Amino acid sequence: MLPAAGPSPGQTCGAVLVAAVLLQSVCVAVTFLYFTNELKQLQDTYSKSGIACLTGEEIGNFIQNLDLIENEDRAADPCWQVKWHLGKLIKKMMSRSYEENISAVNAERALTLPHTDGQQPPRSPINRIAAHLTGNSNRKNSLSPRIDSLPRRGNGQKIYNWESSRKGHSFLYNVELRNGELVIPQTGFYYIYSQTYFRFRENENEDSDLLAQIRNPKQLVQYVYKLTNYPEPILLMKSARTSCWSKKAEYGLYSIYQGGVFQLKREDRIFVSVSNGDIVDMDKEASFFGAFMIG
Repeated sequence: MLPAAGPSPGQTCGAVLVAAVLLQSVCVAVTFLYFTNELKQLQDTYSKSGIACLTGEEIGNFIQNLDLIENEDRAADPCWQVKWHLGKLIKKMMSRSYEENISAVNAERALTLPHTDGQQPPRSPINRIAAHLTGNSNRKNSLSPRIDSLPRRGNGQKIYNWESSRKGHSFLYNVELRNGELVIPQTGFYYIYSQTYFRFRENENEDSDLLAQIRNPKQLVQYVYKLTNYPEPILLMKSARTSCWSKKAEYGLYSIYQGGVFQLKREDRIFVSVSNGDIVDMDKEASFFGAFMIG
């Protein structure tokens, strides 16, 4: 009887090859699972860190301390740069929205709250207080007689016949003209101005003594007075010049202008007086008087 023969070399080689293939397959499978798991973890970590740049409590704290955490190290961080620019934009939009809301609230309060402490609302163009009076070419009816000695008239001759009926440049807005005097309707500060035009023409038929008196006047004076409850008028402005015209001149000309800001009360009256009324020319473009309220 013959003994049992062992595996042949071919069988042994095949078994080893199969075992190697199986082992390699297992290694590949294990390696695939391992790297797949690692890649998934890396992906989750990257996704969470990227979203954290813009969400969560970190962005709120970042915006509040935006100006305190700026440095060179953080400037190199892409995530920090995204948050920094976003924070700047959010702060700018919040500031603009706040200013718009405050402006709207202030405007609403100005319209609804009553005016207190004697404050008055701004005057609209309808309630404007202003007057501009021009000269009347009819000089004989424009000047009052020389009444320097009478009370409540001051010095000189008052000009009372001003043109105020919207002819030419004259007008009255919420101001009354009464006997050559502007009546102030409201207490406040006013700019008052006046100009008087003096013209001397030599006439051969005039008396020589009168010509000499006119040719060599003592002064050319313009007065602006205020009338109140006091017995005498109060002088506000005065402008004067001593003038002497040549005999050879066909005529002499001179104008006096003055203006200033004064506090006037309701029912005060202002008027203009002049010296040497005989040589005042009431040309409407040269002689005028006016006032307007500035506050």
